[in-house]
Amino acid sequence: MFKDFKEFLTKSNAMALAIGVIIGAATGKLVTGVVTDLLMPIISLLLPAGDWREKQLVLKSVVDAAGKETVTAIKYGDLVGNALDFFIIACVVFLITKALLPKPEPAPAMKDCPECLEKIPAAAKKCKACGSVVV
Repeated sequence: MFKDFKEFLTKSNAMALAIGVIIGAATGKLVTGVVTDLLMPIISLLLPAGDWREKQLVLKSVVDAAGKETVTAIKYGDLVGNALDFFIIACVVFLITKALLPKPEPAPAMKDCPECLEKIPAAAKKCKACGSVVV
């Protein structure tokens, strides 16, 4: 059974997937830390003062016999805060990804073959599709 499990892990790329999930979780912690500890204190200086994430539009408020209040409300402050968090996290992930991934090489210049109109490299002297000489 151990042999079958080991074979499953190596042939199905389950190990690579598990490593990707672990690295993704660690990256998530890093991004959350950068946003929470570094960016949000700076951004909070620009945002209005007070508990704006607690803002809500009360639709109905009911007090039961025990004196407990039940409030039905649209919590638009929380929604705006979550949207702001998402936008900031998305920007940080984009910047980290852009900094770490290699830049793609530009596509080679292409031209059209005058005989068959096939796209060929600009430096080509002969068309690979029809064999005609290209100037």
